[in-house]
Amino acid sequence: MSTVQYRVVVRKGDERVEGPDDADVVITVPLSVASADGFDPDVAYMRGTLKAAGHTGALFDVLKSGKAATALTQLASRP
Repeated sequence: MSTVQYRVVVRKGDERVEGPDDADVVITVPLSVASADGFDPDVAYMRGTLKAAGHTGALFDVLKSGKAATALTQLASRP
């Protein structure tokens, strides 16, 4: 199974991170996008506001499973 690191960018130099540093996929999204009502990581990826680095197949698996939405929403809600 692939490992994933989630990053929510609050501002330059300030990120909320969950997951290992050596992850197969790194998903990054701005706080304003992840905390918006109706946030959908699939739509954010298609619009280019959600960025991903690493294995594309693993990215699509995590988006399809709903794990990305859950993890990013939780990170966005942290103080």
